[in-house]
Amino acid sequence: MDLDAYRELKLLTEITSSDSVTQRRLAHKYRLALGLTNFLLRRLVKKGYVKLVNLERNRLRYLITPTGLAEKTRLTYEYLECSLALYRQMRTLLTRTLSVILQSGSRAVVLYGTGEVAEIVFGMLQQRGLAITAVVDESPDGAAFMHQPVQPVSALAGLVFDRVVIASFKDHRKIIQQLRDAGVPVERIITISEEEPVAPADGLPDAMLEAAEVIAAGNTSR
Repeated sequence: MDLDAYRELKLLTEITSSDSVTQRRLAHKYRLALGLTNFLLRRLVKKGYVKLVNLERNRLRYLITPTGLAEKTRLTYEYLECSLALYRQMRTLLTRTLSVILQSGSRAVVLYGTGEVAEIVFGMLQQRGLAITAVVDESPDGAAFMHQPVQPVSALAGLVFDRVVIASFKDHRKIIQQLRDAGVPVERIITISEEEPVAPADGLPDAMLEAAEVIAAGNTSR
């Protein structure tokens, strides 16, 4: 599923669930430019998935058509298949990455990230008896993740740990640089990769980046 299809699915879902949808509301909820939202809605109308009803002056109502409902169902299945495929690949890569951690004798791990991939990593770390010393992220804002407080990267200077595992779909180069600026040696940084799991240059493989972009876009709407 590409990003355009994902956006269409979200718009069709929103139009189906509410009878008071406006372009501005959709743009704000999904963090899209108002012009892009207008373009996407016009395209849905052109495709016959949505129709416009004039309620009164300067007020429009968006209604999903039977064709639109069928397309929404198709896109939903496509999204689920994409998510399941990503999950399976993530587990395969994580198993390989965690094997490297265990073989190195590391036991105390810091987790970087608080998204869906971090939830998978957190569970697998616990299953293998690794101690999660802390959870850090770029902008914690006093949040909690899996019943642990989320700390800023700067907090690493006062923590004792063996490895930092990057469990995020964000730019790995940027994250690695943040960690290095915080005093973490590059050899103690672990990323999830099809190639070399210890401090790779490229982070997630290309096939996963496309799916990651779709899921990351979904996270911004929550």
